[in-house]
Amino acid sequence: MPEHIHLILTRLVDRQRQQVCTLPEILDAIKVASPHMISKSRASRGSLWRDESFDHVLRSSESLEAKIQYLVENPVRRGLVRNCSEYAWLWRWRLAS
Repeated sequence: MPEHIHLILTRLVDRQRQQVCTLPEILDAIKVASPHMISKSRASRGSLWRDESFDHVLRSSESLEAKIQYLVENPVRRGLVRNCSEYAWLWRWRLAS
């Protein structure tokens, strides 16, 4: 979306170090790294992220598929594209079954 982002994240497990990165840690890392990378291509400088975020914990794979489908169809509902495959900023990584 032009003014916000949707992410579906899972915890990152580093098996070698036997460490789990929590979702807040992952989101904080994204918020630290992304402004520097994005500022290279943006004319305006300023705050990229709000302090707050809105999260929702999914409890089943069925609800995960429904949420993914909702996010994929967002650009179509907003009138940005006719088909979700036309949206340049959509990226999906399929989990191994």
